[in-house]
This record gives sequence, structure tokens and C-alpha cells, in this order.
Amino acid sequence: MAQDEMDQRVELVAQAIHEAQPQACSWDAEPAIRREHFRECARNAIKLLDDDIGVLLLALKEATAERRQRESLFNPAHKSAAGVAGSADG
Repeated sequence: MAQDEMDQRVELVAQAIHEAQPQACSWDAEPAIRREHFRECARNAIKLLDDDIGVLLLALKEATAERRQRESLFNPAHKSAAGVAGSADG
């Protein structure tokens, strides 16, 4: 695998791991040292899983979606903002 391709894979996995964290801020807002920590976690995951890395990415996406769904259920601010936008039409 070419170095550019590997770097892209590491970045993709690192961002997926980051996104799955509870109360994660945006990737770009993370300090460089934290982003590098996630990249190191990604490198380790890629080494361990090799071709099965897609399974990890899918699991992380599912976990992120479930977390966001739970947060929207338990965070009235998300609901009320959506309700206000929806009530303007009706």
C-alpha cells in the first residue's frame, strides 16, 4: 500500500474513532496532540484488524448514530429547536 493511501486510511479511522467518542468536539477543533493520539489508535487498530478495518468503521458509525439518537432523546434543546422550526409551518 502506498504511503499516501495508508495516511488517508489512518486519518479516516482516526476521525471515525474520534467521532465515536462521547461529547466529541469537531475534528478540526481538537488540539494537534489529541488528533495525533487518535491517529496512533487508528494505526494500532489497522495493524490488528488489517483487512477487517471496514468492520471497525461500520461499528464506529453505528455507535455514533446510536449515541446521537440517545442524546437527541435526552437533550430537550435538540427537540425544542426542531419543534420550533417545524411549528412555523403549521
